[in-house]
Amino acid sequence: QVQLVESGGGLVQAGGSLRLSCAASGSIFGIKVMGWYRQAPGKQREWVASIPSGGSAVYADSMKGRFTISRDSAKNTVYLQMNSLKPEDTADYYCSAEMWSSPITLRSYWGQGTQVIVSS
Repeated sequence: QVQLVESGGGLVQAGGSLRLSCAASGSIFGIKVMGWYRQAPGKQREWVASIPSGGSAVYADSMKGRFTISRDSAKNTVYLQMNSLKPEDTADYYCSAEMWSSPITLRSYWGQGTQVIVSS
C-alpha cells in the first residue's frame, strides 16, 4: 500500500519561514511527479508547485520567488520551503504524487494534509 505522509506545518508569524516535508512509502515502482496543493478555509484547493522526475520545478504564479519545491529521489521525499510567509498563506497543505505501484499501474495519491497558520 502506497501512502504519503506530510510534516512540518505549524504556526508562524508573518515574514517567517516553514519547511514542509512529504515522504512516500509502500510498494513504489516509480514516481512520475510530486507536488503540493493548499486549501484555505472556505476556498477551493489550489495548486502550489510540482516537480517531475528528472525535470524542473514549476510554480503557481503567486508562489514564485517565495516558495521552493525540491525533491530527494533516494528518499522518495518532496519538500516545500516557504519564505516570507503572509497571513493569506494560511491553509492546509497537501502533498500529491503520481506514482507507479507496478510497471503498468499509475495513479495519483494524496497525503492527509498539514496545517500552516500565519499570524499577522
